[in-house]
Amino acid sequence: MAKKSPDTAAAKNGTPDTAPPGRIRQLRMAAGMVHQANRRALPLVALAGLGTLAILVVVGLLTGQIFLIVLGVLLGLLVSLILFGRFAQSAQYSAIEGQPGAAAAVLQTMRGNWTVTPAIAANRNMDVVHRAVGRAGVVLVGEGSATRLPSLLAAEKKRVARVAYDIPIYDIQVGDGDGQVPIRRLQRHIMKLPRNLKASAVSDLNYRLKALPQTLQAPKGPMPRGGRQPRMPRPKTR
Repeated sequence: MAKKSPDTAAAKNGTPDTAPPGRIRQLRMAAGMVHQANRRALPLVALAGLGTLAILVVVGLLTGQIFLIVLGVLLGLLVSLILFGRFAQSAQYSAIEGQPGAAAAVLQTMRGNWTVTPAIAANRNMDVVHRAVGRAGVVLVGEGSATRLPSLLAAEKKRVARVAYDIPIYDIQVGDGDGQVPIRRLQRHIMKLPRNLKASAVSDLNYRLKALPQTLQAPKGPMPRGGRQPRMPRPKTR
């Protein structure tokens, strides 16, 4: 007999279930995040929208073209939404910057037909390599220490090259140091890569990469000190 989900049981008991937030609530949460990141952002969004509306309304009244007023309302809303979206994206980057897994979160929101596999390689020091496969080829993105990442990326690049014959393999380090790509520019940097493969070649590449054996994961936490192996029981003698 199948087990009932908690949501079904809660509905039968009359308790309200936790539904996903609506659009208005999402906008409020985004506005709060934008306000915390930049207190001038929301006033600038409002001024940009009202300014666009005011200009077209004045022009429409002076020229007698009423449709400019309607166009001003639409353009004002559009300008406000575009500017608000940019501030919201900047606030999101500020919130995740420097946190483990930030690069994987950015990769998974990329536009286009990309196959993202987070944390395909890691070490004890929390240095991680993620993989993205698309029309550009294979993109390896590492986040962590600038001194340890090159060897980790080189090892993963060598492993991928076993099945990615004559396919470009790019390696990127996320960070603010020399030769690294900031997390804010990671998506834009990858989208500028040339399209080297056709759609059929990308599908075949993903199939071959799935055949690669999984790399051994380092055990989490420090190794126990002074630990002793359990002794085998001695045979009883009569």
